[in-house]
Amino acid sequence: MTDAIKPANATPWHFWAVVVLGLLWNGFGVFNFYGSMTMDDAALQAAGMTAAQIDYFRAMPGWTTVAYAVGTIGALIGTILLLLRSKWAMHVFALSLAGFLATRVYMYALSDGATVMPSFGIDAAILAGCVFFLWYAWSSAKNGLLR
Repeated sequence: MTDAIKPANATPWHFWAVVVLGLLWNGFGVFNFYGSMTMDDAALQAAGMTAAQIDYFRAMPGWTTVAYAVGTIGALIGTILLLLRSKWAMHVFALSLAGFLATRVYMYALSDGATVMPSFGIDAAILAGCVFFLWYAWSSAKNGLLR
């Protein structure tokens, strides 16, 4: 058998690369979410947050915590669904993106979060990741890689 002979339904190498990247990237997001929800003020300060940042974080409305959870946990679930080759990955990544955007609307438009917790660079990277994973799931579904 030669290398030129491949099954028609072979999974492309980039699929596995994206899944591994997604598990690492989105797994770190869930780890960060869990840490931010379970750390006390002293631990947050030891992690580098100022008193003003901790106060801002603690005063955020409950819906932003839900949006944060949907954004981070949804991204990891979307990656797992991608691994399972489920079309639902695309929908879950869309929810994850919506959760991220909701937290940023609060931070940049509804509060003074941008001055207290400046994070534009990481926000841009996270947004790029959200859009990429949504696009990749959509593209994979369109190309018949997901069922």
